Amino acid sequence: MLYKTLAELYESLSATTKRLEKIKILSEFLKKLSEQDRDLMYLLLGEIHPSYSEKKIGISNQLAIKAISKATGMGEKRVVQEWKKIGDLGKVAEKLAEHKKQTTLHSMASLTAKKVIDSLRKLPELEGKGTVGKKISIITELLASASPIEALYLIRTLVGDLRIGIQESTIREALVSAFFQEFNEEEKKEVSKAIQSAIDKTNDLAKVFEIAKKGSLKELGKIHLEVGRPIKVMLSQKVPTIEDGFKALGKPCAVEYKYDGFRLLIHKKSDNEISLFTRRLENVTKQFPEAVEYVKKYVKGKSFILDSEAVGFDRKTKAYLPFQQISQRIKRKYRIKEIQKELPVEVNVFDILYYNGKSLLNEPFEKRTSLIKKIIKNHPYRIICAKQIITDSEKKAEEFYKKALADNQEGVMMKSLSAAYQPGSRVGHMLKIKPEERDFDLVITGAEYGTGKRSGWLSSFILSCFDKKTGRFLEIGKVGTGIKEKGVKGQENLTFERLTKILTPLITEEKGKTVKIKPKIIVSVTYQEIQKSPNYSSGFALRFPRVTALRPDKPLSEITTLDEVKKDYERQK
Repeated sequence: MLYKTLAELYESLSATTKRLEKIKILSEFLKKLSEQDRDLMYLLLGEIHPSYSEKKIGISNQLAIKAISKATGMGEKRVVQEWKKIGDLGKVAEKLAEHKKQTTLHSMASLTAKKVIDSLRKLPELEGKGTVGKKISIITELLASASPIEALYLIRTLVGDLRIGIQESTIREALVSAFFQEFNEEEKKEVSKAIQSAIDKTNDLAKVFEIAKKGSLKELGKIHLEVGRPIKVMLSQKVPTIEDGFKALGKPCAVEYKYDGFRLLIHKKSDNEISLFTRRLENVTKQFPEAVEYVKKYVKGKSFILDSEAVGFDRKTKAYLPFQQISQRIKRKYRIKEIQKELPVEVNVFDILYYNGKSLLNEPFEKRTSLIKKIIKNHPYRIICAKQIITDSEKKAEEFYKKALADNQEGVMMKSLSAAYQPGSRVGHMLKIKPEERDFDLVITGAEYGTGKRSGWLSSFILSCFDKKTGRFLEIGKVGTGIKEKGVKGQENLTFERLTKILTPLITEEKGKTVKIKPKIIVSVTYQEIQKSPNYSSGFALRFPRVTALRPDKPLSEITTLDEVKKDYERQK
């Protein structure tokens, strides 16, 4: 397939904000796609491999500017000038591609989608001396062969800003529409669930496309969990009180500590190979060698997938530490032993998805939690079963809740004993209860440069939630509090200098002191209340927001949604 065909699809998708229209456009495209073109499924989301792969494109705006300059014969200053004017490097590439000063032999050949994905896959493989030059060379070759519309989407793909407004759910419904046309509406709902289940179990759109193309619900049902391949974790909804939790779940139910740590999915293969994954599907096995040893020593079973929370603690006092202190271990690649001694973790296991060759996703939680207690030998400050009671007593649940808070944890989880495990879903049968202080996980989408002591730093940050209906990030407020001018122990990442450093490469547009930022950096934010406001695209504003933590462990798919904002707004009234 010609890459231009894919670029024209992108253009059609970006031309409408209506989800049903996007599904229809994408459905027609998928019908024409052959099995040989399966890898194009990754490009639909601006990726080059399945979502669990660690091989990301990772091209900075600066490197893209150099490639555009070289491919078009325009100076870098001219490219930057156009970028500041237009605010979209893809649009800059499109504009300058129309006025190329020179052509190359490559430009005589039509660019194929296979050529594009093969070339993009070379980028993360490059290492060592001369890497930047080699990357620029690969990108320049593609741009030299590209028409203006192809240049537009090549650059947007490279910098991770496709702007076509589709999500995984859009692709799911397009697959239903494309390959299950003969099914009635009720049957299509079942197909949609089956496709989502297949995506959740594989995190591989190309594989799901191949099976969906056969038009068989039975074939979709044959997709199973694979030990060693990360899957998305099940997510909870929140309720304000224990009483509300019992009303929603019935009695009795399980009440567990809600740990102030980070999610850790533990995979053990039958050959004794152990892998650790975060909720972002990142492999962190090397970062937590002690967790690997604990699993080998204290968990019985030939093969399994465990869901857990890793919590930091003070080696001397044994007091549990807040997430912000332990979060730096997630990204640490070097001097692992040193930080392991400084910031040890305890692994708290609260669910099991697979055991000795059998998926447990559809087994009731009561059975899953019972199995955990049988296979784990508790060793406090190493690995333990999550602290839990099963009760129908509100009084006992409240006492347990207070004990969790006294142990420096966030609160409690309440879980239905009969519920299945649904990867990637925010389910109503697993609920979290935390103290009344309101909090959201939001993404930074803009900022302003400071003055005085904060001159040269980004010092006021625009926060956004996510609207599932439109696939857009909507602004909900501006924050500058909770961030320090100098780092304090446990919060070294929460300084204006540090945030400026990690956000600068993500700037997509500059206008005076204001910048737009590619949605990537997630922060936990507390606030006093939600107000209606015409000043922000969400229609709401947070009163007295305060940043409490960077959340490198959370993917964009888990930030607070507009629907959740609306629910909390109604609840506070």
